[in-house]
Amino acid sequence: MIKPNIIMVISHDTGRYLGTYGKNIKTPALDQLAEEGIQYDNYFCTQPQCSPSRGSILTGMYGHNHGMMGLAHLGHSMKSDIKTIPSEMKKVGFDTWLFGFSHESINGKRDADLLGYEHFFEIPGNAANDVTDRFEGFLNERAESTDRTPFYVSVGFEETHLPVEHFDPDPIDDIQAPPYLPNTDGIRNDIAHFHGSVKELDKAVGRINHKLKETGLDENTILIYTTDHGIPFPRAKGTLFDAGLETALIMKFPEGLIEGPAKCKELLCNIDLMPTLLELVGADVPNEIDGYSFLSLLQNRDYQPRESFFCELTWHDRYHPMRGIRTRDYKYIRNFEDGPKVYIPLDIHQTSSGKDVREAYYVPNTIEELYDLSKDPLEQDNLAENSNYAYIFKDLRERVENWMIETNDPLLMGPVPGEQALGWEEEIKNGTVY
Repeated sequence: MIKPNIIMVISHDTGRYLGTYGKNIKTPALDQLAEEGIQYDNYFCTQPQCSPSRGSILTGMYGHNHGMMGLAHLGHSMKSDIKTIPSEMKKVGFDTWLFGFSHESINGKRDADLLGYEHFFEIPGNAANDVTDRFEGFLNERAESTDRTPFYVSVGFEETHLPVEHFDPDPIDDIQAPPYLPNTDGIRNDIAHFHGSVKELDKAVGRINHKLKETGLDENTILIYTTDHGIPFPRAKGTLFDAGLETALIMKFPEGLIEGPAKCKELLCNIDLMPTLLELVGADVPNEIDGYSFLSLLQNRDYQPRESFFCELTWHDRYHPMRGIRTRDYKYIRNFEDGPKVYIPLDIHQTSSGKDVREAYYVPNTIEELYDLSKDPLEQDNLAENSNYAYIFKDLRERVENWMIETNDPLLMGPVPGEQALGWEEEIKNGTVY
């Protein structure tokens, strides 16, 4: 069997903020990719911050299991003996390439080779347009080459990470704030500029899809689009609410390889992607990982649906340790330190959106939270002390506690060391933080 090439395009902080997911924004290229492939409507990350989530995509493991419990540039790292998608792809004959942005480290080093990539093309700034310029050249070269070695490529874009003020905004009169945020002018203005960033991302994905067709590489190439976590707005990125955990996943397969549904509604999370890809190409799936393959779902074979997944946050640019579990209908969250009701990362804290919600969000958190997602999808009504939900509360709390014990979660030993971003010092002096 000729193994298919695999291209994974991964953006930064995009959540599911795309037209094809029902958002009020025009993303024609990603809409087209979804029409040509499979769109996953119930796909989540396990951690709502960049490096740990990307580590989970690479390894199929929860953050405290792969070791990266915070951001790479603030000193956090995966374990030295970790297995990754590219490292395992190499074992079954794939060339492995990284173009543009990545945010993982192993053994304290942000080294593409340690991550499993044989070839790395660094693009200053990692703008989607610039990364795609270089990647299109690679696709042209591969199409013209007689080398038929299959390749696995990660294509990383800086979009849609903040800042976004330099992108052309959509008309603010056409903008509505996400339903979990107040519809203030400041938030709507930030969303309008965010639209410009999403559209840059969309154009780049469209160029890649077009180039694959133009070169004929699409006949044996899987094209994947995904992102690391929710959008860079309050009550999304950096939280265990669904807005922080929801992520897009669209997979386009060569004709005849997969005859799956146009849209997949099953509950999935990003630790499941690694084993799915490895099984697809005939690679061994590591026994120690937390995710499990959903390839049988795509092949219309017997599939055991995922009933739940665990979620966590330890460090982002501040220490805000949380653990939780999400089932199809409920969310349980445990806060392990005194802190704000809603943690807001520094770059969001400094935007108009952050300023507009500080008064409401910078009040004390509660130790435990429980939400009925079927009745309260925006997670506004904490049911932790509601006697009608006592059985569900007890069950989910015990499942999180047992998971932490079984996986030797470092948080059980006390506060996890880390480094706070320097920018918080000025905010603390100004009295603008919790």
